[in-house]
Amino acid sequence: MPNATPHPLQGRHGARHHPSPRLSSLFPGRHLARCLTTALLALALTPLLTAPATATPSSDAVTHAANPAETSPLAISAAGPSAPAGSFTSAASVASPHLPAADASAFGRGTAQAAMAGRVVIVGVPGLEWSDLDEVRTPNLWRLVAQGASGSLSTRAVPPPDRGITCPTAGWLTVSAGQRAGTAGKGCPEPPQPEPTPQGGATVPGWSALAAHQAETGYNAQLGTLGQLVTDGGGKVAAVGPGAALAAADKSGNIAKYAPTPAALGDPTPYHLIVLEAADLANAWAKQPLDEYEVPAPLTPAARQEAAKRADQQIGALLGRLPTDTTVLVAGVSDVTPNAHLHVAIATGPSPDGPPYPHGFLTATSTRQDGLVAITDLTATAIDVLGLPAQRAVVGRPWRPGGAAPATPSGTVAELADEDLASQVLREVRGPFFAVFVTIQLLFYAFAALALRRRRSTGRTAAEPGDRATYGSSVPPANEADVRVADDLDARTSRTEGDTDPAARTAGDTDSTAARTAGDTDSTVARTGSDTNSAAGRAGSDADSTVARAGDGVDASAGDPGGGGRPQASTSKLLVSVQIVAVVSGAIAVSTFLAQLVPWWSLPVPMVSVIVTILAIAGLITAAAFAGPWRADVLGPLTVVSAVTSVALLLDVMTGSKLQVNAVSGYEPVTGGRFYGFSNIAFAIYATGTVLGLAGVAQWLLRRGLPRVVVVVLCGLYGGFAVFADGWPSWGADFGGVPAFVIGLAVFLILLSGKRVSLLRLVLVGLAGVALVGALSVFDWLRPDSERTHLGTFVQQVIDGEAWTVVGRKFGAMIGVTVGNWSLTLLSLVALAFLFLVLARPSRWGASALGQAYRLAPTLRAGLFGALTCAFVGFLMNDSGIAIPAMALTVAVPLTLAACVRALQLSKSTPAAPRSERAEPRRAEA
Repeated sequence: MPNATPHPLQGRHGARHHPSPRLSSLFPGRHLARCLTTALLALALTPLLTAPATATPSSDAVTHAANPAETSPLAISAAGPSAPAGSFTSAASVASPHLPAADASAFGRGTAQAAMAGRVVIVGVPGLEWSDLDEVRTPNLWRLVAQGASGSLSTRAVPPPDRGITCPTAGWLTVSAGQRAGTAGKGCPEPPQPEPTPQGGATVPGWSALAAHQAETGYNAQLGTLGQLVTDGGGKVAAVGPGAALAAADKSGNIAKYAPTPAALGDPTPYHLIVLEAADLANAWAKQPLDEYEVPAPLTPAARQEAAKRADQQIGALLGRLPTDTTVLVAGVSDVTPNAHLHVAIATGPSPDGPPYPHGFLTATSTRQDGLVAITDLTATAIDVLGLPAQRAVVGRPWRPGGAAPATPSGTVAELADEDLASQVLREVRGPFFAVFVTIQLLFYAFAALALRRRRSTGRTAAEPGDRATYGSSVPPANEADVRVADDLDARTSRTEGDTDPAARTAGDTDSTAARTAGDTDSTVARTGSDTNSAAGRAGSDADSTVARAGDGVDASAGDPGGGGRPQASTSKLLVSVQIVAVVSGAIAVSTFLAQLVPWWSLPVPMVSVIVTILAIAGLITAAAFAGPWRADVLGPLTVVSAVTSVALLLDVMTGSKLQVNAVSGYEPVTGGRFYGFSNIAFAIYATGTVLGLAGVAQWLLRRGLPRVVVVVLCGLYGGFAVFADGWPSWGADFGGVPAFVIGLAVFLILLSGKRVSLLRLVLVGLAGVALVGALSVFDWLRPDSERTHLGTFVQQVIDGEAWTVVGRKFGAMIGVTVGNWSLTLLSLVALAFLFLVLARPSRWGASALGQAYRLAPTLRAGLFGALTCAFVGFLMNDSGIAIPAMALTVAVPLTLAACVRALQLSKSTPAAPRSERAEPRRAEA
């Protein structure tokens, strides 16, 4: 994304500039400290900024800000097939709307007169996909694949309204600017025909209007950046074709040499930069009938093959006349279909590092993925190969040799074509998958509510109408004297200070662990609870006796004073079914990522294949959750599923985020929202799994007699590492997730330690989270330009005064996703209602299951509130909006339900205590 200095890494053409001189030159003395302080303050004032910032070549380098759905795959699923595609996650990259003074000097003649260090030919073939290549029909392209490095090209630019594609004109303008660009109006207008000049050059008509429109896109692309930089550096530029003229023009829209065909160009030797347009695919597509969005219909397979053949012939006509030391960059710069695709990227000749591109895959630090580059990287590659200073307005990073590819061109082409197939299948199945997922979740909550209600109704005694049965733990409290019965719950029940659980009430002293039971004849429920301080405190010392009594205290008639043998939760097959389905449901989220280990997109029926694959993996995780002795523990299955979720995503992000690419809950390269690190949705799943998993581990450690302080420290160590992995630029690179994760983790640790969560503590923890992400961002900013992510870029945006523009765009995206995606909003509301109105509050709608779970596993309360806090703060700080709490709840609520069911199985019903007489009025009341 944008470079922090006009003097970046020069590769073989110059020395790498060290950060220290760069900083001292820009901000000498105390100005440096003032700048860093300003950056940190701005970070504290921009809580709505999402993980991917806006001007870096990182995974977020190509997200379209105008499409909130690009930050969340769930938002895409609700948008429908005609809406702009996009992802989960989060996050557009925007270069400086106003070129900084330090950068502007590069455009003045005499200030960028570095000698041209190479020769570059950019061959743009709008719409060229890997499936178009064939050894017989496209021999020239086939030979380039054998000679050089290849990859899939994400061409995301500014799409037309209601279509998530890159039009040919927008693709060429993006190459010109090195930043996402687009055109006004609907549909895909053809590139304007250049107007020849007497000197053999040409002028692009309407250039001023095109340049002015970029300020309205949210990216402020600086058209003419590439051509102007080469010209000011003393180089010669030539363009072949109308689209190529857009890419090669300078900031005034002029091209020094223009030719309509390769033959008309003449000798290519004098030119340092040649841009060739092989527009056969785009021209054939433009003749197709238009749809309601004024976008042409797709070409027939035969028409595509013929157009690709003609384009290959044009390319061969130019390649045969080029000097041997020429770097050739082939790019399918746009779509020529109603749906977005990955396109061809090939590089041969000298690379930015000097040696020729070897046969293999291309990569770039903007994607960190072998075989995947972005269209904005094309501009950065040409600039770097020519030995010119990188521009802050150019958000891409140079193409470089990546990992090994199949030895033969056919193997390379087939593997890259399969990547595009995966992206297309994902686009088709994502919407239906999440529609099915949301529907099943809603139905399951209804089924579970009925099952819990049935458990309560069948558990009533055959006593008088006024009698009540309360479902208490089979484990007696630590102090029986703390159990009190009262007639008037409202008069005698007080909420413990700092208790954040609306379902848990405490009575009398805040040190008491007893639950009060209300005995009003109009009430059929009892409110039970315990103070976190004392409830968590009992977990260590009394845990062994708790489990022993819980396991042995269930008998079929214990709750039936009349000896009628009434059905108990421990023998209910219905509750067993609810528990199993709940665990499977909680494992679905991580299974959507683990499913990438199987090439489900290549199977005959992709929609069925992805569902079967995900369910199979979720089933394996569930089997592990019930396979060992931990299945008898209240938090056993919850701990296993949460641990798998946390560790799997942690390892994935540490090893390149392979599982998130083209996952139904991950990010899709075709939309360019993110290429590596944690997407917003992955963060929500990861953070929830981490906090709940730590709650389960803490319960296990306390049960084995470890001191509470040791347990808190151990949980803090892993949780701290998990936060670090989320924010570290080389791993998670997640900006907005770090403060949310820190706050959620802190709430969990505070409750686990037996302390109360106060407003002051929350404020201090929030400031600590902001300080942490600020420190990571400043550290990233100090790294070499080519290694920076959006974290460091945001610091530069603060310095340049552009941060509030980013914040405003992210806030608009968050509101758009939240308001526009009613299904996720409904799912979130139903999940919260189920948690607090069914599980947590005994009423005619359900049983007091959550209170039982809190009693048998006090750490659950700390974990649940930590996870919910993290999800809420993440909702406020990321542009995926409601998608974050929605996915967090799909993990937290089913796993909590599984724990509650087990708690009910380990508890027995007890008859209601005799009704107490109303207490005598106090003197003050009398």
